[in-house]
Amino acid sequence: MTSLETAKIAAKALDIKNGQDIRILKIDAVSILADYMVIAAGTNSTQIKAMSEEVEYKLDMAGVSVSHIEGHRNDSWILLDYVDVIVHIFSEEAREFYGLERLWKDGIEVDISDILDETN
Repeated sequence: MTSLETAKIAAKALDIKNGQDIRILKIDAVSILADYMVIAAGTNSTQIKAMSEEVEYKLDMAGVSVSHIEGHRNDSWILLDYVDVIVHIFSEEAREFYGLERLWKDGIEVDISDILDETN
């Protein structure tokens, strides 16, 4: 499985749990951290945890195991590290505060409109 396929499965999982403003940034040309970064927001801590669990479940079913998790006890941010793909799930406030899209502005946003549910 490619890192882009992994990122898209994560994005779809976030969408299933009604994640907000889901984005995939291709960062391999500007960082050695990962190939892709997936970013989404949730409206409350329960939703953020559910989004995290759905990503873990869907990727595990696809044969991709999480390497590291941070912030699981945190109400405003969870990071799932899949080595080539990093998934950030924020509260709306934390996402605005950390501004990852601004920090990684040299990354290329991947069009994922074909995999997101337009009714969300």
